[in-house]
Amino acid sequence: MSDSVKKYYETIEYRWHSNSTSRETLKDDVVEEVKDIMDKRSQSGIKEYGTTLADNPDGFWRWVNELQAELMDAVLYLQKLKKSK
Repeated sequence: MSDSVKKYYETIEYRWHSNSTSRETLKDDVVEEVKDIMDKRSQSGIKEYGTTLADNPDGFWRWVNELQAELMDAVLYLQKLKKSK
């Protein structure tokens, strides 16, 4: 386990055993930000496609192909960023 992950869990353990009688829930600002982005993407997708991802009837291979296309785009974006430095 990395030192930062270990420190995170130690912090949670400390807060659990502190004077508080109830367990405090820690929030990670980065995770909360990503959750907000995902919620907005979900609403945009529902509006555009008229269905949720969970209810979308497309089959396995459609999702494999979609993922492959997204990952190829991500590689292109990385290359663009590398060239701009």
